[in-house]
Parts: sequence; C-alpha cells; structure tokens
Amino acid sequence: MPRRTFIALAALRLVAPAFVAWSAVPSPHLTLPRAVSAPQATITADPKRDELVLELPAADLPAGTVVEPPAALAEFPVNGSLYAFHAEVVDEHGRRLPNEFLHHMNVMSPTERELFLPIGRRVLASGRETGEVRFPWILFGARVQAGDQVLANAMLHNPSGVSYHGVRVRVVLSYVPEGRPWPFFSVLPWQLDVGFPVGDKTFDLPPGHSERSYDGSPAVAGKLVVIGAHMHDYGRAIELWDATTEKLLWHGEPARTTGGESGAVPTTKFWGLTGLGLRITPEHRYRVRVIYDNPTQLAISACGSGVVCGLWRRDRNGSQPARNPHDSHYKQDLRLYIREAKPGTTEMPMCHNVLR
Repeated sequence: MPRRTFIALAALRLVAPAFVAWSAVPSPHLTLPRAVSAPQATITADPKRDELVLELPAADLPAGTVVEPPAALAEFPVNGSLYAFHAEVVDEHGRRLPNEFLHHMNVMSPTERELFLPIGRRVLASGRETGEVRFPWILFGARVQAGDQVLANAMLHNPSGVSYHGVRVRVVLSYVPEGRPWPFFSVLPWQLDVGFPVGDKTFDLPPGHSERSYDGSPAVAGKLVVIGAHMHDYGRAIELWDATTEKLLWHGEPARTTGGESGAVPTTKFWGLTGLGLRITPEHRYRVRVIYDNPTQLAISACGSGVVCGLWRRDRNGSQPARNPHDSHYKQDLRLYIREAKPGTTEMPMCHNVLR
C-alpha cells in the first residue's frame, strides 16, 4: 500500500468517531423574529460547482461618498457545510469593481447566539484586505440547512471621481453538499470585539500610543480552531488573553502594504499532529486587546477598531449557546444591525480604510 494512502486511511480512522458524534447533532432551524423587517437578498445555488452566491440588493454609489444600504434578508436553499468564501463588488453590468470599493460586509444569523455575547451570531465578514478565506474541506465546515435565514449588510465607499449605478455586493461561498462523509468537524464562527457589547465598534484615535480592550466569557466550553483579526490603519498589534490566568494566548500584527497602510492580520490555525484547538471555558474570562500608534499630531475620529474572530468547535457532548430574543443586548444589536436610523449616503469620511 502506498505510504500516502496509508496515512490518509489512518487519519480517517481517527476522525470517524468524531464525525459520527457530530453528525448526530442537528443544526438549529428557527424562524426569524417577527419584529425584523428587511429587503430581500438572494442566495443562488450552483450544484455543479458546489457554490452559493449571496447577492445584496443593488445600490447607487455616487463619486466621493460612502453608502450604507439597509441590511437585507436571505435564505439558504440547500443543506451543506461552508468551507470557503470571498466577496466581490460589481457594477450594473456585472463587471468587477476594485476591492477598495468594499469597506466591509457582514453576514449574521439572527436566530443563533454569538459565543461571547447574547447577540445574533456573526457568520462571516469581509473587507478590501480580506481576499479569499478557505479551510480544508475534508476537515472543517460550518453547517447550514435549507430555510436557514441570515441578515447581510455592507458599507461601500467610492474614492474615485466616477459615479456608479446598480452596484451589488456578492459573496461566493464554497460548500460540501449534505450526505458526504466529510467534513469531519462541524465548526462555528466566533468573534470578540473591543467595541463590545453593542453599538458602533469604531473609536477615536488620540495622537501617539493608545490601547483598548474588552473582557468576556464564552457561553459554553469548546476549542478555538482558527484565530484571525481585523484592524484599521495605525494598528500595531492585537492580542487574545486568558484574563483569568493573565496568559497571552495569541498575538497578531498586520502586514504592511507597499503604501505603508495596514494590511491583513495573518490567520493562525490551531490544528496539527499534536492536537486540535485552543480550549476555552465559561469559568475563565478572555480579553481582546488592541494597540494603536497614531503618528499624527491630531486625534482621528472613528478610525480605531479591533476584533479577533475565527472558528470554534464545541465539546462533543456540549450544547450550542442558546439565543434569547428578549435579551436587551440582542434586541439593541439587531436594531443597529438592520440600520433602522442610519443615513444611507454620506460624504467620504476621513478614515475609511479597512474592515470593522
């Protein structure tokens, strides 16, 4: 037997019991709260390519402006496990626009709970520096069911002198159809933001050195499988700490672009021959800490941001965090997410650089 085949079969024997246990746990399927009213987005399936395309409603994008359309509601048409995605911006003729036109876009599940807060679970996020996010399809997948509903919103900005009409944000998601013996591990997205609990996640940057942090405990025990982060320009580092033991768990620094701006923070994967995941428990508190260095002599309004995020896996016999639609944080976060009272179009702000 070839050595490569032997190694693959050995891996299958190791993960098969875990797969059977996970496949016996059904994904939650709840209806959207009646209070939510949102325009329709679409999710179209391409079974030949095993891809889903989430497309937000069209919006006009005048020159030199920022546009924040209302959040849109979409419904998954298939059962499967997501393992990769990338975001695109296209004009009314379907032509790709530069990535810098997408400040950020977010997708959340209002029927499920976030790991560290009783708010709707964030499914994915993307911005100009994100590119494609992809994980091994045979190992990890985030499960979705036909009929599962998500809310998606985006911020577009147009730094050019040309106006565009009918601009659409779309996300291309790769998935493994239900019924295959993989992925072996079911995972869920998670995040911990220095701007928690709810409200605007950006903050002002004073001149020179500044820091911001937030502490929280997970609702259930599990293991962090992937950690990444998002920052704005002038960000120097972002960290995840076990605040109970004062142990540094992860440290990230943004790459520098050719123009000197902050690029993406490299993602860390916690799996290998020695084990899978970084364990977290509700008995401990965890801290996200972000460090900035503003080299100008002026305070910069709403230019700071810091969030760690990634994938996590609950314990085999553990439960999923339970959503409480009557929780004050949940209701406030949902109202802010669907942008009940936010203006749609504004002039280009001073700081408009990367994903929140």
